[in-house]
Amino acid sequence: MTEPKQHVRKWQLNWRLMVFTGAFLPLLVGLGIWQLNRASEKQILIEQWQQEAQNLDWPEQVASGLDNGRPVTVTGLFGERCWLLDNRTRDGIAGYEVLTAFYPLQGPAVLVNRGWVAAPRTRDRLPVVTPPEGVFSLTGRLSPYPEPPLLSGESAVSDSWPRRVQALPADVARMEVSGLPSAIIRLSGSEQPGAYRADWEPDLMGPQTHYGYATQWFALAVVLTILSVVASYRKTGTNNDNDNG
Repeated sequence: MTEPKQHVRKWQLNWRLMVFTGAFLPLLVGLGIWQLNRASEKQILIEQWQQEAQNLDWPEQVASGLDNGRPVTVTGLFGERCWLLDNRTRDGIAGYEVLTAFYPLQGPAVLVNRGWVAAPRTRDRLPVVTPPEGVFSLTGRLSPYPEPPLLSGESAVSDSWPRRVQALPADVARMEVSGLPSAIIRLSGSEQPGAYRADWEPDLMGPQTHYGYATQWFALAVVLTILSVVASYRKTGTNNDNDNG
């Protein structure tokens, strides 16, 4: 009686698979290391910005350069100039983002994005966005001006305030408030003086995001290694050393 042929797993080098793995494995590991380095650089940058926000007053921060995402603190008064940035929605509700001129006690004026407000039911009405009176200390992060998208039409100019706009480039804002710097301030939260709904998406990719990307790249490298090792074992018969597939 013929005994059934037994099959065992035997290592067999697959040159095509080794070339593929050898090409992509260093790439995946390199991308993971690059993300770790980016996370470290971003952590150092954030710590530097936070220290500068505590130690430098507003004129010194303007002189040192206004980078998007940098935390800032300014003390001053709100002005009367106010723009309503149109077509901004929250939870499916149409509304506006409120940009108001702010005059620090020292240094140049700056526009402050006070957050989102719901729009009235009809377009002929605007929300009431009167700024609070008094001297306040505001905390926020620097953000670019809301530039118009490509192929967009020009917003109609009104003589009254607040003004409804589709965008607010820096040169247009400077026609009303002279000396504005190269960035605006987004309030850090709805608890800030004069704030509305200020729940922004992060302007700056933080270190944790880079760590997450690094984990993904390293995980792909591990999966590629495991698959390459598993695929290199082939079934062979005990009485035949040739590869039978």
